[in-house]
Amino acid sequence: MGSKSTPRRGKSTADAADAGGLTPKQARFAAEYLKDFNALQAAIRAGYSAKTAGQAGYRLLKHVQVQQMIAPKRDEAVAERAEAINRMALSAERTRLEIARLSYFDPRKLFRANGEPVPVHELDDDSAACIAGLEVMEQYEGSGKDRVFVGYLKKYKIADKNAALEKAAKIDGLYEKDNKQKSSYEEALRALADSKTAASA
Repeated sequence: MGSKSTPRRGKSTADAADAGGLTPKQARFAAEYLKDFNALQAAIRAGYSAKTAGQAGYRLLKHVQVQQMIAPKRDEAVAERAEAINRMALSAERTRLEIARLSYFDPRKLFRANGEPVPVHELDDDSAACIAGLEVMEQYEGSGKDRVFVGYLKKYKIADKNAALEKAAKIDGLYEKDNKQKSSYEEALRALADSKTAASA
């Protein structure tokens, strides 16, 4: 009698590669990796063992099809993050601009020609930069069943202009100039007093 051959088992549905060359597990890793760019956690969330997730993540990042799947979105995310950092980055120029806005703030810009307050979203950049806080209160008329909402009371809190002017003066070296002038004046007075003392001796 001939021996029976055992049918060769194929890969399970979970491990079978798709048309793109990735198994569902690998594709899931790529999708998870794009969430936080953490290969270890992405591998764990994709279903890999926590003990081997580190190695699996490292290996999967080198997988050609995985790279093709994550590279465009990763580059886009990196670019967006860099742009956000640049927007938030402190700079001497930006700091001087903000101090100048506070120093030279004109409260008339908060109102229209008819005296009506300008809505916050319509304020120009210079005026908006001077708003340190905004308080909004609902207003009603009547009481009980006759109580009717009639609008909002908005209060702007303006940043301290004097403090900004003081900072601006320090940046421009005005205090330093004043101190030098004061020192020169005091030296001149002392020299005059010394000369009079010497003359009378």
